[in-house]
Amino acid sequence: MGNLMNLMSKELPPPMVLVPPLFDFPPIAARDRMMESSYNLLFGKLALKCLFEEYFDEAMHFSTMIMLKPLDDPHVDLIATVSGPVDNRPEDNIKGNALFRWQSDLENPHTFTDLFVSNSEPILRMRACAYYPQYGFGAFGVFPVLTNKRVSKEDYGVMGLRYGSPNLSFGATLIPISVADDLPKYAWLVSKIGRLTAGVQYEPEFGTKDWERLKDLRNWSCAVGYGLGSGSPLSPSFNFSLELAKSSQFIASFYQHVVVQRRVKNPLEESEVVGITNYIDFGFELKTRVDDVETPNNIPDSTFQIGASWQANKNFLLKAKAGPRSSTATVAFKSWWKPSFTFSLSATRDHTVGKTALGFGIRVDNVREASYQRADPNYVMLTPSKEHLAEGIQWKVGKRPMLQSDVNSGNFSHLPRELRPFHNIL
Repeated sequence: MGNLMNLMSKELPPPMVLVPPLFDFPPIAARDRMMESSYNLLFGKLALKCLFEEYFDEAMHFSTMIMLKPLDDPHVDLIATVSGPVDNRPEDNIKGNALFRWQSDLENPHTFTDLFVSNSEPILRMRACAYYPQYGFGAFGVFPVLTNKRVSKEDYGVMGLRYGSPNLSFGATLIPISVADDLPKYAWLVSKIGRLTAGVQYEPEFGTKDWERLKDLRNWSCAVGYGLGSGSPLSPSFNFSLELAKSSQFIASFYQHVVVQRRVKNPLEESEVVGITNYIDFGFELKTRVDDVETPNNIPDSTFQIGASWQANKNFLLKAKAGPRSSTATVAFKSWWKPSFTFSLSATRDHTVGKTALGFGIRVDNVREASYQRADPNYVMLTPSKEHLAEGIQWKVGKRPMLQSDVNSGNFSHLPRELRPFHNIL
């Protein structure tokens, strides 16, 4: 009788909300962000690039990517890609390349050296970047070592300097062999005040003399953006921006990352699992020419694209984008083995010819680790599987109750370094 009373008085396990890891975070493009102009990465540009390009395999083409890191030495990793057409075409259309990277400090991903080899130009390229977070200064260089022919001055190498703080970023790149007539190759200045970000970029493409290039507005671009959010994908964010590129093209875009919770109706889950976190992304981009230059008939004066993605759980990702010329939908499945395996299938509808074609991709990755983490301090880690207690959940009374939670607490200290926002770098 005593044992029966103990069983009846035993507390039931607390309800849990699953917080699945994001499919791909941080983006591969963010690993070398210190070698890029901040103007080209802010204003939602990096997020929109991932939304409109990742997992959208080209029609009638295949792509494979292998990202591996040895277990005994986490300072190095290798990324190899092979892509090409799936029909009977010449072998030289198949592109293959590999990138070997060495990173001295695991806590500072912006100081590294890498070697790039490819069956196309350049055949061998070396890059190096050094960034000092305590001072905010960094230097980088790109040096094509082997190439069949050096046509432009950039084929001989590019060097750059930069400064970055929470509210200011500026820098410039130059071509060492042409300091006298091309200084700089491009330069940028970006500043942030509260939620407002503004920046300019100078790229001297028009004019023969330095003073003529400075006065020519076609060499200048400017942008302004309004953004919300912490910078971590585990919290919602929003960005709206306007850009005038080279005084010839007006670009308006917005990007929104939404973190929502829904009920779990999966009979395979344990009874205490009551909800799961989903990640939803929306993006829109409009480009319109504002100059009087005549363009060929096959190049429209104005174009746009809209896209969305939904990560339903840790295994499935659905994405779609639409534009005036084509629309694409893709589904990706990911198994979180070590290394993880991802298979994607895309269907592209060409509106100009009225045909639909498929493309597929395969990715293997152990460079970015899976992590069930949560920015909300209401969630307390329960088991090594990194599921979390569903404390602090507010139930909405109605026919379709939803799970709500405060995800804007701003407490990121317990997160892996890959998921923390870069508070000290704009």
